[in-house]
Amino acid sequence: MLNLGLAAMKGILAFYSSSLAVTAGAIDSGTDAVASLLLLGGLKLSTKKTPSFPLGLYKIENVISVFVALSIFFAGYEIAREVLTRESGPPEISALVVVLLFVGVLAIFLFGRYALAVGRRTGSPTLIAEGRHRQVDVLSSLVVLVSVFPGYFGWDSSFFGISVDQIAAALVVVFIARAGWKLLSDGMRVLLDASVDFDTLALVRKIVEHHPMVVEVTSLTGRSAGRFRFLRADVILRTGDLQKAHQISEILESMIREKVPHVEGVMIHYEPQSRTHTCIAVPLVDSSERVSAHFGESPYFALVTVRLSDQSVEKKVLVENPYKNVETAKGIRVAEWLVGKSVDHVLMKEDLSRKGPGYVLSNAGVQSTLTAAENLDEAVAQAPLHQKAPLKEERFEESNADTEAA
Repeated sequence: MLNLGLAAMKGILAFYSSSLAVTAGAIDSGTDAVASLLLLGGLKLSTKKTPSFPLGLYKIENVISVFVALSIFFAGYEIAREVLTRESGPPEISALVVVLLFVGVLAIFLFGRYALAVGRRTGSPTLIAEGRHRQVDVLSSLVVLVSVFPGYFGWDSSFFGISVDQIAAALVVVFIARAGWKLLSDGMRVLLDASVDFDTLALVRKIVEHHPMVVEVTSLTGRSAGRFRFLRADVILRTGDLQKAHQISEILESMIREKVPHVEGVMIHYEPQSRTHTCIAVPLVDSSERVSAHFGESPYFALVTVRLSDQSVEKKVLVENPYKNVETAKGIRVAEWLVGKSVDHVLMKEDLSRKGPGYVLSNAGVQSTLTAAENLDEAVAQAPLHQKAPLKEERFEESNADTEAA
């Protein structure tokens, strides 16, 4: 309604003033009126799902954005044609023309701010495109407003035989072309399945890698459809248990949806960690390699790298426990420290199965085994090491509406 009102007002002012710049503004607003109606229809259609389009019509928003860009180019062509072909005398500008053009600039500015705010809140590319277009319209409308002042004061101003009115109309064409190109390029990127922006992908990667059971994110891709995002992650997990991997994938999907807006689909493809070696941690009383009866209070830990093919020890490192003297949550901090060192197996005399450190190790996929061995070599020799069965599965989570449509 705003665009229709502005088009009608500028059309009447252009007729009575014979100003090329005002005519350019009228053509621009008339094109915007048609485009706005299409935007409204696109927003309503984008949320529909049908048997022919079970995944939704999300991309129709981007199709509409491209159409808006083309309509903007058409408006620019019409204005350029007026500038190059019309022959007329100086425009007749009255105070009413100046006042109404100023009101039009103010209305466009306020509406543009509103459209941008709603577009950013909802993530709608259509509304963001509309808001940006309004911002450009403010600049072009200001050019038109400034251009009528010489006519209002009766100044005969021109540069190299080109009137200020013609220069202003040509500047409006430049603004229009710039806005149209931005909308066209953004819309075509989505229609051609260009990647989700790198900031979003970086956030998703950080969320996935933060989970203690994730060893590596081998691939992460995403695409947009309208305001919605579809993501796929290939991950290596620190587990060979299919049910456990399934639970991890659900947790990852939930975390991504919680922290990344407008995610419509998340696909997690997971594989177990392929290992030729395993790292075993053993709490020690001292550097003599005697196994400690305590976990969190052990002065030292031995980190032993074992080759799985023949269970031979390749590397043995003694490290001091950095949390042995802390007063609270000592065991939990030690467990988190060992997880950070990529430990796969912990041998100990203390039963932690129902305690905080045990839960930390379990959630990170670290196997815990009780041992009665008195020294390090004996404990490692008795460790139940084995290769876990491979797993491979893909999970694709859809919205309830998608499931019902299917």
